[in-house]
Amino acid sequence: MKKAWKEFSTILKSVREYKVYALLTPLFTIGEVAMECVIPFMMTLLIEKMRKSNNPTALLPIAGILIAMVVFSLLCGIFGGIFASKASSGLAKNLRGDLYRKIQSFSFANIDKFSASSLVTRMTTDINNAQMSFQMSIRIVIRVPLMFIFSVVMAFITGGPLALIFIIIIPIVGLALLFLSKSAFPIFMKVFKRYDALNESVNENISGIRTVKSYVREDYEIKKFKDTSDSLTKDFVKAEKILAYINPLMNTAIHISNLLVLTLGSYIISKTANRVLKDGQFTIQYGSVGVETLSALITYGIQILSSLMILSMIVVSLTMSMESFRRINEVFEEKSTIESPENAVMEVPNGDVEFNNVSFKYSSTAEKETLSDITLKIKAGQFVGILGSTGSGKSSLINLISRLYDVDTGEVLVGDINVKNYDLKTLRDNVAVVLQNNVLFSGTIAENLRWGNKFASDEELKEACEIVQAEEFIESFPEKYNTYIEQGGTNVSGGQRQRLCIARAILKSPKVLVLDDSTSAVDTKTDALIRNGLKNRIPNTTKIVVAQRISSIQDADFIVVMDNGKINAIGTHDELLATNTIYQEVYYTQNRREGN
Repeated sequence: MKKAWKEFSTILKSVREYKVYALLTPLFTIGEVAMECVIPFMMTLLIEKMRKSNNPTALLPIAGILIAMVVFSLLCGIFGGIFASKASSGLAKNLRGDLYRKIQSFSFANIDKFSASSLVTRMTTDINNAQMSFQMSIRIVIRVPLMFIFSVVMAFITGGPLALIFIIIIPIVGLALLFLSKSAFPIFMKVFKRYDALNESVNENISGIRTVKSYVREDYEIKKFKDTSDSLTKDFVKAEKILAYINPLMNTAIHISNLLVLTLGSYIISKTANRVLKDGQFTIQYGSVGVETLSALITYGIQILSSLMILSMIVVSLTMSMESFRRINEVFEEKSTIESPENAVMEVPNGDVEFNNVSFKYSSTAEKETLSDITLKIKAGQFVGILGSTGSGKSSLINLISRLYDVDTGEVLVGDINVKNYDLKTLRDNVAVVLQNNVLFSGTIAENLRWGNKFASDEELKEACEIVQAEEFIESFPEKYNTYIEQGGTNVSGGQRQRLCIARAILKSPKVLVLDDSTSAVDTKTDALIRNGLKNRIPNTTKIVVAQRISSIQDADFIVVMDNGKINAIGTHDELLATNTIYQEVYYTQNRREGN
């Protein structure tokens, strides 16, 4: 319980500027409930007055009070609903923003831990549950217990001992509702994992839609989605079947209580009523219980039992929401594995890169290291190639330079300073990385390029595109640099997308430029022109190129051959071609293929 309250209080921190609405809602709710409970009592007074008086004007004061109370209750309900809606919507807005900013601070390791589909579910479904439960907490959770307590009190005030009927029925109904709620709750808990699986299926299918269609696997993907969706539906149907018993249970309880009130009330009335002669006419004089009392008791009975039913539903809903609170708090409590240190270095002096006895693995539980005993030194301005088979550790190596991951042992230096000592923004502004999965965002070409430098002039954009041989195809578009790029860059070719991503990185004016197989989709002629442009136009920038084609790196100052997470050899193209077996195999295989 203590932990649940801690999680809930963490969520409440996101209310912030909507606190006034959150505080006003319970006040209006109290006013609404108080009026709803007093109105039946006033009705008994009005009926009693009508029975005792033949003068209609005598009813006006009570009628006026009754109308005023109805209007006041209506206004309280309206304002309570408006304020609750504003407070809960504001909480969801702030919470979604806070969660998104937290995710942006995560390292790759943190993202890997949660998975993208799970984070999407937490940003959507879980926050929607938190919004709903908060709205219930400040309105319905306050309204229902007050309605229950006020109705019980007013029932005894109005009906005296006759209200004991409700004291007998309440525990029986309460236990039945508790049993149904506890039976449905575990089923609802499974739903959240189903949501993660459903989002994962959708995300995977959409991101890989080209592969799905090229292999004609639409039916398989549809079946996979249907299986996950059906499983989710079955859980909901199973839980709802249990909760479906609540309505007939409550209707039965209400009818039984009304039957008992009317039966016992009628018996008491028949025993206590007297036939009295007044002004020459016989009238019925009731005792402590009259017809108006029975009417009020029936109303209070419905309010009491309805409050119990709503309370049981709230308990289920809030308990479900606690799971959402827990999942949201998991993200908030997660500490990024990579953070800027105190008194961080705010300037990268030069483009020197050095690895000293570096070892690394993606998971602490992994049996095998991804990189082992890496020692390498690259001087500022050098052009270095990295070659190796799939899984040899090439991408893992260059990810350590911009501190996308932290080493397990050893150290990585940039500008003769350990990357762990840099401010992260400073380091990543000076170490530009174009990853294998290059991504363009929805927007114009100019907007995408200015991700590298939001203040870049049109001339600077043009210069960067000239270096990577992108100027020609951009100028061929009718809108040129204002050409709209679809999400993911789907309306440009793979080679065009790669060149735009490299140009974006160049605009950062980095000390170190890392290209992770970033020219694989361009032809060899364009590849050579890009390398020549990088060499001549940004000579002082350290250029590290991971490549599959030897032609992309054969003119490098030196080439690093990776094998099984270790450096197999270092040398120039000619040196490796003469001495290194791995390099020779790759070279002759590629040349033979080109010769054919």
